[in-house]
Amino acid sequence: MQRNFILTDVMKTGDHLSYEQFIDANTLPNQSFEYTGEYYTLHNYDLEQYDRKLAFIDMRIHNNRILGNDAYKKDLQKRLSLLHQQGFKFILANPWESEDNIRNQLFITGEKMAHVDIPYPYHLWTGGVSWFWSYMYHKHKDTSFNFNHKEKVYDFLYLNKAPREHRVKLYDTLMHDGLLDKSLHTFVGRNPSRRLPKQYELPGVNPKDYPRWGLDQDIYELPYNHTNCSLVSETNDNDYEIFMTEKIWKPIIAGHLFIVHGNYLYLQKLREMGFKTFSQYFDEGYDLEKDPVQRIIKIADLCKEVRSKNWQDIYLASQSLREHNTKTFFDKEKLSLQVNETINLFLEFVDRS
Repeated sequence: MQRNFILTDVMKTGDHLSYEQFIDANTLPNQSFEYTGEYYTLHNYDLEQYDRKLAFIDMRIHNNRILGNDAYKKDLQKRLSLLHQQGFKFILANPWESEDNIRNQLFITGEKMAHVDIPYPYHLWTGGVSWFWSYMYHKHKDTSFNFNHKEKVYDFLYLNKAPREHRVKLYDTLMHDGLLDKSLHTFVGRNPSRRLPKQYELPGVNPKDYPRWGLDQDIYELPYNHTNCSLVSETNDNDYEIFMTEKIWKPIIAGHLFIVHGNYLYLQKLREMGFKTFSQYFDEGYDLEKDPVQRIIKIADLCKEVRSKNWQDIYLASQSLREHNTKTFFDKEKLSLQVNETINLFLEFVDRS
């Protein structure tokens, strides 16, 4: 058995408990993990007894407010130096973001990332497919929902927040073609802002006061109950990674049909992870389109086609498929397989560095 020790937040300015929850979901054989989120408790551990020592430097958006502070930077560099001397290897932890976001130095909200100097080799932890699955699993595994797909009033549930280029292009295309005339759709970050009608917003939330972050992972049943299909507006549309956020996990939890505007081969990756998609009910060829402009065209054409489908029949016929997806989402063993892949990347980095 190899013993691994993780300092889950070097500066304790992030959410180390979520990181520890994520680590606890692993089922790696012959590996054990101990951790603390408190730098000043390291003296309580016999660090020489561990095969690997890792330290997470938390870079989530909430830390943007302090990264320019000279006292913070001085203290960070001091701690990194002392940890390096003790044999720690560093994980730059930003699983809330995609590789694309970090390449472009933009947070998921569109805010510019502040720079932080890490003078030692580090592994960059981005969200991939495991982080939001784990986060949503732990947030909702004990939630009692009331989803009922017998009464459909609208075509699509189409939720947009930050106005990223690919989102704007698809949204404008759908609006121009009148494909959202009978849909619930939002674009919170555009001017003028478009929000859900009040009765479809989270109970107790004024649509005009919807917060910048904190509620995106919450689920309200009514919008899913009254719409035929989720049009999932993912964070990126590139062809070199797949980043899955709460935007796909919410319709899966809800037993909702979905079309995804996201990365190339996004649906294929979902199927590899054990989920099922809806190719027997409508054309999912857009997932095989590498060119993002052509993908938008194919998604718009598909939206035009499916509006006339008999959704009541589709929901009846797809019941077992949709139940399979929800069950797979809440299957901790399936989740663990993806968590294992992420943690293995950490361990491989330590072993070769």
